[in-house]
Amino acid sequence: MTDRTRELAEQVRQAGIQRTPLCIRGGGSKAFHGRNSQGEPLEMAGHAGVVSYEPTELVITARAGTPLTEIEALLAEHNQVLPFEPPHFGAGATLGGMLAAGLSGPRRPWSGSVRDAVLGVKILNGRGEPLGFGGQVMKNVAGYDVSRLMAGSLGTLGVILETSIKVLPRPAASLTLVQELDAARAARRVLDLGRQPLPLSGSLYHAGRLWLRLCGGEQGVAAARQSIGGEVVQVPVWQAVRDHALPFFQTESPLWRLSLPAAAPDPALPGDILTEWGGAQRWLVSDAAPEAIRTRVQALGGHATWFRGHPPDGAVFHPLPAPLLALHRAVKQALDPLGLFNPGRLYPEL
Repeated sequence: MTDRTRELAEQVRQAGIQRTPLCIRGGGSKAFHGRNSQGEPLEMAGHAGVVSYEPTELVITARAGTPLTEIEALLAEHNQVLPFEPPHFGAGATLGGMLAAGLSGPRRPWSGSVRDAVLGVKILNGRGEPLGFGGQVMKNVAGYDVSRLMAGSLGTLGVILETSIKVLPRPAASLTLVQELDAARAARRVLDLGRQPLPLSGSLYHAGRLWLRLCGGEQGVAAARQSIGGEVVQVPVWQAVRDHALPFFQTESPLWRLSLPAAAPDPALPGDILTEWGGAQRWLVSDAAPEAIRTRVQALGGHATWFRGHPPDGAVFHPLPAPLLALHRAVKQALDPLGLFNPGRLYPEL
């Protein structure tokens, strides 16, 4: 366990004096996510270690540079898991990068997101001051819940030093069912199953096959299997889709992440689509014009993120309405008044 808070704070203070932007870097596994950001590297390597973990309290607190593999291995010893199943995208994935990226895996619609599980954080603000927000228990928060603002901020609001995360017991039983269906029938099937009290924890549709994961008690999973039907398979598809190891993701064409209402129809865009989260998350491999993709997805009530294959300075995230952009700027100004941290990583205006 190594606490590098003082060293990191001094680097931030010196950067402020010199007006030098900083690029915060953990394990580098999600460096592709977002726009390019120029600045001096602020390396989080070595600022690691579990600060506290009480299995009976279902909370773990660790420093930002702690490898995700170490966190998950420790939880596994106590038959517990991170409920949102975070993607790794590489061996160097860290706890801080997990929170900064704010990405969740196949279990997200049924167990919540990264943001939902964050209980508290410690950060360095743009003046190099260590600040703490939240705590280690679920409770009401007055005003902004700053700890949850860190989820998905890509390091633009502060240097994440430490975070407390809610964990859950590992389900006693788990199995995967596969059914052969066309896209329209699969969409209706998933929506129908989502209205029933079933132990669903994953859905995936691609190329005529609907994959469903059941997790829970032995009896509940067995009963759901009989109710749903389909072929039981042992293929480790959920980790593969979580970390984009499926052949679908091995492409030279742009990869888009479409966030849509679960009941939204097929966006009818050129390319190949893989659907997760009961229809709420759809991955699109397409060479179509970015504006055409965003216009169509927005018309269906969603937004589109250019996930991979975008130009370094391209518009990665869906454009913000003016009032929302103003709010983002205000929060950025409050926490990073000199604009030191990962400038432009989310939007050029930030």
